[in-house]
Amino acid sequence: MTQQTTQPAPTANFGKNLILGFQHLLAMYSGDVLVPLLIGNFLHFSTAQMTYLVSIDIFMCGIATLLQLHRTPLMGIGLPVVLGCAVQSVAPLESIGSKMGITYMYGAIICAGIFIFLIAGYFAKMKKLFPPVVTGSLITVIGFTLVPVGFQNLGGGTATAKSFGSPQDLIIGFLTIIVIVLINRFGKGFIKSIAILLGILIGSFAAAAWGMVSTQPVTSAAWFHLPRFFYFGVPTFNSGAIITMILVALTTMIESTGVYFALAEATHQKITENDMKRGYRAEGIAAILGGLFNTFPYSTFSQNVGVLKMSGVRSRRPVYYAAVLLLILGLLPKAGALATMIPDPVLGGAMVVMFGMVGIQGMQILHKVDFSKNSNLMVASLSIGLGLGVTVYPQIFQHLNTELQIILGNGVVMGSLAAVILNLILNFDEFKSSTKD
Repeated sequence: MTQQTTQPAPTANFGKNLILGFQHLLAMYSGDVLVPLLIGNFLHFSTAQMTYLVSIDIFMCGIATLLQLHRTPLMGIGLPVVLGCAVQSVAPLESIGSKMGITYMYGAIICAGIFIFLIAGYFAKMKKLFPPVVTGSLITVIGFTLVPVGFQNLGGGTATAKSFGSPQDLIIGFLTIIVIVLINRFGKGFIKSIAILLGILIGSFAAAAWGMVSTQPVTSAAWFHLPRFFYFGVPTFNSGAIITMILVALTTMIESTGVYFALAEATHQKITENDMKRGYRAEGIAAILGGLFNTFPYSTFSQNVGVLKMSGVRSRRPVYYAAVLLLILGLLPKAGALATMIPDPVLGGAMVVMFGMVGIQGMQILHKVDFSKNSNLMVASLSIGLGLGVTVYPQIFQHLNTELQIILGNGVVMGSLAAVILNLILNFDEFKSSTKD
């Protein structure tokens, strides 16, 4: 059950929740916009197609988040979770789109969503495979494998660019971090809870004063449009494309499992097998809708766990506001384009703070594990090591087939698979006894 707290006056509550929701939106916005930009550019979409893809993707993020937030007998985990595009789907979708055509992408996404929905109950029964040594390792990997993404943004966004790591980018990026730290140290109450948001805003204003902010995305965007079924074409189906996206779906389910446990830990709630089943089903339905509206599959966003930890606000209400804001921005491309004006170094500075906190949360869970047992030490050390190693050098599996690259080339999936398998092997007696309880 969600903990109940004394609520302030409705007007003040509305304003605070709206601001907290906007903070959640900014935390996930860049990562979410990145997916349609990467795929659209790779497939040579026109400006009009790209505008639609980005805006409707934002709209669908709001729909997907609402599906998870609102618990029903059928779906919704009921935790303060934000859903966005599954980043691990980028390379497979680019491959399918370029080799077969974009309609095959959407056919595969729909089938993967149906697959997630159908196996949700079976996958949820695997909850006993995730004791504290596994969940702690997984959450640690989720946080620390994302830190390099934050650092890349802090340096300017493109590591191969000659301007990467320029003094201008570094100053703005570290200024954002310093602002967040100072507000967290000296801020009180609500001001302290929106340290990430204030850091992003102050960093963006400083960047604008330095001439690092362009208004072109806003001036070139339309004022209003509506989502449309099959905007790019009616989905078509191919068995190879479907199998590829099902493999991607399995990786997102594994990653979502870690985020569910991280959110449960952060909000001091226990999640049951039924909770997880409803959570997976919501992601399955979100993927089906993504295929129908010609966008993408959706999964839980790890960075928002860091926002929740920083703000200390465990209620779902701010995330409801974030979902509604996403819906509005998705219908108003010009308004939605405002968030794309935030410079990469500003977002990178905020990401480093948020992802680091997610990693530390995993370490807090590991602190409860009995490491006098060498088996637990081996599970944690090897799974975290493999997860971080693959994140730094994903090309280590470049000679394997595409399906294996999808699975093993993701640091979170590699770390979680290693943790589960090692725990089963090294702590089999404990697992066996837990299944009898």
